[in-house]
Amino acid sequence: MLSKKLIKKILATALDKGGDFAEVFFEDKKSNTFSLENSKLEQVKTGYDLGVGIRVLNGEQVSYAYTDDLSKDSLLSTAQVAGAASQNDKQVSITDLTTKEVKQAHPIKIRPNEVSKQKKVDFIKQANQAALEFDESIQQVKISYGDYIQQVMIANSEGLFREDERIRTRLRVNAIASDGEKIQTGSEGPGLHVGFELFDQYSPQEIGEEAARQAVTMLQADPAPSGQMPVVINNGFGGVLFHEACGHGLEADAIQKESSVFADKVGEQVASSVVTAIDDATVKNAWGSFNIDDEGVIAQETVLIKDGILQDYMYDRKAAKKGARESTGNGRRQSFRSLPIPRMTNTFIAPGEDKPEDIIAAVDDGLYAKKLSGGQVEPATGEFVFTVAEGYLIKDGQIDKPVRGATLVGRGIDVLNKISMVGDDLKLAAGACGKSDQSIPAAVGQPTLLVDQITVGGTERRGE
Repeated sequence: MLSKKLIKKILATALDKGGDFAEVFFEDKKSNTFSLENSKLEQVKTGYDLGVGIRVLNGEQVSYAYTDDLSKDSLLSTAQVAGAASQNDKQVSITDLTTKEVKQAHPIKIRPNEVSKQKKVDFIKQANQAALEFDESIQQVKISYGDYIQQVMIANSEGLFREDERIRTRLRVNAIASDGEKIQTGSEGPGLHVGFELFDQYSPQEIGEEAARQAVTMLQADPAPSGQMPVVINNGFGGVLFHEACGHGLEADAIQKESSVFADKVGEQVASSVVTAIDDATVKNAWGSFNIDDEGVIAQETVLIKDGILQDYMYDRKAAKKGARESTGNGRRQSFRSLPIPRMTNTFIAPGEDKPEDIIAAVDDGLYAKKLSGGQVEPATGEFVFTVAEGYLIKDGQIDKPVRGATLVGRGIDVLNKISMVGDDLKLAAGACGKSDQSIPAAVGQPTLLVDQITVGGTERRGE
């Protein structure tokens, strides 16, 4: 870790030519990744990321430089590079750095570095065996395991000095089933801001079996119908639709560029009155949680939409300064090599009062999207196409036979306005969120909910 004396010198050097604000981001990250395919361990990799990023703000201009050489000369040279573009007559004094205590809200029971590689491999093999033995139609299983311990320090010219440690663990299983003609896949990948105690909550066997169950179920499914119909979207990873089709449009950089359908709509109705949407980095041990963001701002809950009314956006320091307001603690970056930008943390639709079984019972003829997978989204408009990885028909208020090949097609803001029932069964799910060539851990989530009408793409016309 760098001394405060050296950090203050770095900040002064970065602002020597001018600028309004300077920041030092230090990262020390140790990671482990394992992958298995066809019952063979393909990769056992240990990573080590150590470096410093230095940022200078001058009005709306941003300059950034980074180094993995932590010698004094290299750090001061990097600070000069970061500050070189900020040529003006401003003289900003560096406030004395004051350590701000950070509440550790995400307790860790079993640090990953205290668990042997062999034990991690054994757990991977247990998941693999469970998937393969689930059904004879399972032809292939791919598994990836990852954990990391990331220590960060953020200091800036306004006197902020904060440190944090983030520990995350995840196991992902993909199973492929075939009957000789058709091929279907299933996946399951829980992850949390925890250590190896992840497997106290999710056993490797259960993860493997769940991936296999999805694949086998879809192998037996009929082609999905197409057309406009009510759709019940399951809790958990169903929240990826809101994340992708609406969440990115609620990030302040998109708002300030006027490249979002949500721009200038605070105080207006943008969703059904039963919809409340939240971004919350304080959820205990959730995948996207932290104690401070990557600009040193304390994690917080931000209500984005309340009872259908747009309340707020997600801000980092730069966007907040432009908006003459405080950051919401959404400044995030992939590593010390990356600039912080407004990003989601744990973003979800809040639970309502409806029971999941009552939501299903309210549909006479529709689709139950038990699990969504990937999709395509146009960020500026929120138009999307999402694949239903596991779907079922709903007939007379009952879940009926499984169907494959369904897609959900629509526009995020339209879907928000067509939600009529929201369940009480909120669940979060782990994901990797990409933006501006940066990938970060973010959780998506929602309770079971009913969209009264949405376009379903399928290969069969309704009624056939």
